[in-house]
Amino acid sequence: MPADRAADARVWTSASDLPAVAVVPGDVATSPLLAEPDVDALAVPVAPPAEAEDGVQPRAGTAEAAARYGIDLSDLAERLGADGSAGSVHTVHLPRAAGATPLPWDGLPPRLLLVGVGEGTPRDLRRAGAAIARATTGLARVVTTVGAGAGEGARALVEGYLLGAYRHPSAATGKPPQGPADVLVLLGDHPLPDAARHLAAATWTARALAVTPSSTKTPAWLAEQAATAARAAGLDVDVLGPDELAARGFGGLLAVGRGSAHTPRFVEVRYAPPARRGARHVVVAGKGITYDTGGLAVKPRESMVAMKTDMSGAAVALATVLGAAALGLPHRVTALLPLAENAVGGASYRPGDVLRVHGGTTVEVVDTDAEGRLVLADALAYAAAELQPDVLVDVATLTGAATLGLGRGHGALFTPDDALADALVAAGEAAGEPLWRLPLVADYRPLLDSRVADVRHVADRGAGAGAITAALFLERFAGGRRWAHLDIAGPARATKDAHEVPEGATGFGARALLRWIAEGL
Repeated sequence: MPADRAADARVWTSASDLPAVAVVPGDVATSPLLAEPDVDALAVPVAPPAEAEDGVQPRAGTAEAAARYGIDLSDLAERLGADGSAGSVHTVHLPRAAGATPLPWDGLPPRLLLVGVGEGTPRDLRRAGAAIARATTGLARVVTTVGAGAGEGARALVEGYLLGAYRHPSAATGKPPQGPADVLVLLGDHPLPDAARHLAAATWTARALAVTPSSTKTPAWLAEQAATAARAAGLDVDVLGPDELAARGFGGLLAVGRGSAHTPRFVEVRYAPPARRGARHVVVAGKGITYDTGGLAVKPRESMVAMKTDMSGAAVALATVLGAAALGLPHRVTALLPLAENAVGGASYRPGDVLRVHGGTTVEVVDTDAEGRLVLADALAYAAAELQPDVLVDVATLTGAATLGLGRGHGALFTPDDALADALVAAGEAAGEPLWRLPLVADYRPLLDSRVADVRHVADRGAGAGAITAALFLERFAGGRRWAHLDIAGPARATKDAHEVPEGATGFGARALLRWIAEGL
């Protein structure tokens, strides 16, 4: 995005910016909605054949649609090769009559979509919603009975549709390419999708921030975006520049950013609803490396290509506090964004340096490409000492070791608190952002012992367990608070489109955290 255009661009997303979703009571057999001229498609659900059954199975509204259109659904599905698997979609373009003889579907939407819903789980319906979004680009209104009467599944359908509707903005124009239908109409018994819209908006925000090129996304730019978004939402925000960071002892963040011409920032965004009995204070700290060369331990070129997304943790933290405010959650939420560019320069920090992070702990630098844990050490120590959190969570694209262990489908979760782990895992499962708990192995703590400082920030080469030792390092700065670490190095970036997940920045973690704050605290 050109600099003059970037200055005016709004990267964050609110629920009102998303494609419209409407709920209309009724059924396919009698609804006059299907005869309205701007309804371009009807999407109906099909499921895989049950044991001892042949052909896909109709779900809510599908048999009625076949009757109203005057078609043999089983024959049509067989011709199309439809199998009902979750997220599959087959579009039938129905011809119009050429003469005076009417066709059974005259006056009805000219496209009929057979959408696979699998077993009808929330995960399956989320995929079905994304499939509808991808199959309806450029249409006006699309009516669907997918998810009708499914309760929580309907929320998953809308989330999937809105997540699948996302398109990465063009770096040249700042605008996304054409998206799905202007309006998705849920026909039947559906709850209002307001919560789903706010959750999807949070993910859109995290994705758009992470995919912004680093030529635009300096620490100062990202801090300005965060501050503007926070103020627009009525939240309190503070931004610290280099002088304030030095005065307040943020030695890790200053060291990491020292080699770049773009100086670091530290952003604190606070959502404080009216006080309620039982309300908690949640602090979410997100790694905000706006570009990571590896510093003096410079990365191979191929490894740098995706490094504009190395601030995904900060994007998720910001999206979480904005989402909490939009949802009106009863708990206080504070987002901390330590922002720096890890570059190569004459002032770059070096292996062998000893840093003093916030609160006075000294850290021996071992690898300048392990910079994320240094900026998070500052953020966690600050939060534990000064913000009085009930729960402290950090989110980061932290280690390749987590990706090697869990791939790109799961985030790694570390916490010594069993109840907190269970709540976060459940929230991730509900949100479609799965987390897998890994152990904080006490026997590995001596790997971080240092002869010249309080702690090393990386274990010796060959020690293994890189994700675990990184988490053990961070735990030291949580000050004994309830704490969890989410290593999202794998799922924060996708190598290809898959259902509701786009290629590139995924926004992984924002919906899981919001679900947890809303339902799991």
